[in-house]
Amino acid sequence: MPPGRGGTIPEVYQRRTRPRQRNRAGRDAARAPAGGRRRPRRGRSAAPRLCVAAQTAYAAGMTSASLVWLFDVDGTLLLTQGAGRRAIAAALLERYGVDDDLTHIPMAGRTDPLIVNDALRHHGLDPDGEGDRAALWAAVVAHMRRLMAPPVGGLLPGVERALDAVAAESGHVCALLTGNVRPMAEIKLGAFGIWERFAFGAFGDEAPDRDALAIVAARRAMERCGVPPHRCVVVGDTEHDIACARAAGAKAVAVATGGRTRAQLEPYAPDLLLDDLRDTNALVEWARALPA
Repeated sequence: MPPGRGGTIPEVYQRRTRPRQRNRAGRDAARAPAGGRRRPRRGRSAAPRLCVAAQTAYAAGMTSASLVWLFDVDGTLLLTQGAGRRAIAAALLERYGVDDDLTHIPMAGRTDPLIVNDALRHHGLDPDGEGDRAALWAAVVAHMRRLMAPPVGGLLPGVERALDAVAAESGHVCALLTGNVRPMAEIKLGAFGIWERFAFGAFGDEAPDRDALAIVAARRAMERCGVPPHRCVVVGDTEHDIACARAAGAKAVAVATGGRTRAQLEPYAPDLLLDDLRDTNALVEWARALPA
């Protein structure tokens, strides 16, 4: 199941994403052999499908959960070579005639709405009403979809192995905590085949800043999985991810795969600091040792 059913995404996003979901379902049904079971794709492990099934069961309350992993997207799971920045810049040019590459606006560890608001303020723009703002976001999403077809960038080292290792642990749930608005997260993760590996998500338009968003994610973990904040783990690549974990009462795992080095992350004292997600043994053993 796709993440984030509790979000507040404008209807214009939903209209754009629903046809793609139906088409994917249709393709899946067409590929299914007699008897209703799908054959694994050639050359690919069945582990991702098992992961999807497990996360779906947790999200539906069918299985007892004990630990919720809240993964950041950009710089933690994947890189898109600045496609998100370019999508926002293209939308501003299309809607307002503003030609700005936005390289002067900080993006790491921040939410999409904060980034767009900074760009609007920088140029003295104030979208008139919800309809105009929704049209701007629809343009951002449309440009992002264009820029990611075919995909640019890729998954970071060890990501698929880490997701497999987490999903293989009894009671562990993979979820999202990202500054991306939901359709941007879906485009990015879907481009590399991992969108459906997360049971739910908390997205950039659901809170005013990342600390508040982490509180939303922790509350959702309790509501959906019965897991309290101290049994949630935020995995991210910036000091903002560590800070938001603290704000929510969660644990923090930092990876030096985005815009910060290991030396830059260390002073913020994450509960676990890794070069990247390839060391799945260290990740899983650390999680197993967490107090109940």
